[in-house]
Amino acid sequence: MAELSAAATHDAIEATAPGEHVDEEEEFATSDYDANSVTSSSDSLSSSVYQHSYENGRRVSFALRYPIPNDDTEQNRDDMKHAMMLELTDGKLFFAPIGDNPQKIIDLATGTGIWAVDAADKYPAATVLGVDLSPIQPLWVPPNLRFLVDDIEDGWTNGDDWDFVHMRCITPWLKDTVKVLRQAYENLKPGGWIEIQEFDARAHCSDGTLATDAPLAKFFDTAELAVKRFGMNFRAGENLRGPLEEAGFTNVECKVLKVPIGVWPKDKKMRLIGLYCRNAVSDMFGAMAAKPFREIMEPAEIEVFLAAARNDLRNPDIHSYENYYFWMGQKPLA
Repeated sequence: MAELSAAATHDAIEATAPGEHVDEEEEFATSDYDANSVTSSSDSLSSSVYQHSYENGRRVSFALRYPIPNDDTEQNRDDMKHAMMLELTDGKLFFAPIGDNPQKIIDLATGTGIWAVDAADKYPAATVLGVDLSPIQPLWVPPNLRFLVDDIEDGWTNGDDWDFVHMRCITPWLKDTVKVLRQAYENLKPGGWIEIQEFDARAHCSDGTLATDAPLAKFFDTAELAVKRFGMNFRAGENLRGPLEEAGFTNVECKVLKVPIGVWPKDKKMRLIGLYCRNAVSDMFGAMAAKPFREIMEPAEIEVFLAAARNDLRNPDIHSYENYYFWMGQKPLA
């Protein structure tokens, strides 16, 4: 596991006292997911890009090499993680010190494009590009933003002189992380920055309420084994210092924040963050069951296994959390 220095890691999360659990349905208002905000229609794209198949009830794209779906459920999970991240960081889109006037920003593996939209709104004078294999981004976007359908693991076709490269929740699905980072490095301006935001994909617990062999903890361990069958590292986000430095980046730093899994924290804001995280993990259960877990388990076994993990997930007496890594690196000025 990556080193976590006290200075870089969020303070411990205080839990509610036994018997004082909050009614989350009353505390947090819900809103319907707007499916119309995530669309995939463009006359300029090859029709093959829109070809999809269904595996075990979940939609996947023929173009995708990744073993997880790209359907509305997964898109909703992507947007939920974005909302969670903004709560966690007090509205910051990133921590890299890129200055107040970046001219070119690129978001690799942009997903639904929600981060790129916010970046374009924050920096209206900048050109912002979001790149992803799936054309699932909105059509109505800020005028300084455009999306490109491309595989970031292929050759770089995104231009150069970028001030800032952003990546989030993608390194676990890359087969050659150093190659992608090196291409980003080569096309950054001297002095430009990269930031990669990743979960560590572990269910931690500091007070003994979650055993190391509990179903929820075992879910993450099993996911690591399953994803490895596809030549990928589910926990790549823990240790990106080596790949970043190998790609040429200097001034590599990492900020780590704790993310509660569930509504067990005493603090209301942390409960909201935990609610987002719990829902994202719950949706990940289905994503893993659709394909990766079937590489190592039988369907009936998966069903029983995930039922037990869901019980842990919704138990407010279990105080589990993930670590969220914000890796930063700079291209030298000379």
